Amino acid sequence: MKEQFDRIIPREGTRSVKWDPEFLSFIKADGTLPMWVADMDFAAPEAVRTALQERVAHGVFGYPFADSAYYDAVIYWHRKRHGWSIQKDWITITPGIVPALNFLVLALTEPGEGVIIQEPVYGPFREAVESHGRKLFNNRLVSENGYYRMDLADLERKAADPETKLLILCSPHNPVGRVWKEEELRQVGDICRRHGIVVVSDEIHGDLILPGSRHIPFASLGEEYAELSIVCTAPSKTFNVPGLQTSNLIIPNPELKKKLDKQLNLFHVGGANVLGLTATAAAYSPEGEQWLDELLLYLDGNAQRIAEELARTLPSVRYLKPEGGYLAWLDFRDLSGDDKQLEQRMKQEAKVLLSPGPIFGEGGEGFMRLNYGCPRSILDEALSRIGRTFGG
Repeated sequence: MKEQFDRIIPREGTRSVKWDPEFLSFIKADGTLPMWVADMDFAAPEAVRTALQERVAHGVFGYPFADSAYYDAVIYWHRKRHGWSIQKDWITITPGIVPALNFLVLALTEPGEGVIIQEPVYGPFREAVESHGRKLFNNRLVSENGYYRMDLADLERKAADPETKLLILCSPHNPVGRVWKEEELRQVGDICRRHGIVVVSDEIHGDLILPGSRHIPFASLGEEYAELSIVCTAPSKTFNVPGLQTSNLIIPNPELKKKLDKQLNLFHVGGANVLGLTATAAAYSPEGEQWLDELLLYLDGNAQRIAEELARTLPSVRYLKPEGGYLAWLDFRDLSGDDKQLEQRMKQEAKVLLSPGPIFGEGGEGFMRLNYGCPRSILDEALSRIGRTFGG
């Protein structure tokens, strides 16, 4: 089945944020390869495409609701894939995890109260805190030769601040590629339990675990952890359907769920995307799981290819193969101390568009994030261009 991932599918002219010249005018003009925003260049599984085609053929797209088949599929997936038994009344559907983070900050904190994040991390985490007048506490990750760990002593100090009410955890972590181990998650949970902190665990990459690692949903650690947690999941990254804007927040604590649902109702965010419901139910199936297993082998090959090519052409660029996801965190600090210059050279000379490290906050300086969720021939061309530009 490798051929399905090797196939290049033209995306220009499809309203693609990643590829369309109308959105990024220089892409087509100079042949720049876009390897930035986190969507893959693979077609969704056949089961998803077939279900969508059948739904579109019906021709009527009125107001939908999530039926029992939808909830059964979500419940099946988490039990089968992660060994986690969840209940229907724990699930709240939202039009994406980023909107949900903002609603959660509004629902669970008051202006001036504190929220902990762990930079370098996905930029909208910081925005969700600061945009609503909350106080941001950064429990910065610690890198030991490129392998990141949490600073638990600092987390304890920040959680003990009486202003702190919330921790937004990125699990697996974007952009550093860590899949947190059970002991690490338990230590975080114990700190938050001691200080009454709610954990919002963004697990959008939780199905994209490369061989050798295992994802553990935060709320699956035990009832005492589930009571203080909100787990954010979606099929979007896993099956490459972010444009269908459907995510599931799993909230075992009914009081926390009630607060979020009240906030969503206030903004009239209670409906669901009819095609998103269809795609999710089809993806969370045995056919979707088989496709995902094949995808993960391909992504693992891509991640290994990056390691091999950088070792051959750019050994001064440090890279540790991720444990999960399809995002490579590349350390260019030995080559460039100027982030603007690094970004400019990457785009104008190498003609490869990556995500600059500083957008991920403190600790991102000198880094760039590369999306390797693409056919290997495209990845090879991008690595070749980067090697020629920075290796000469």
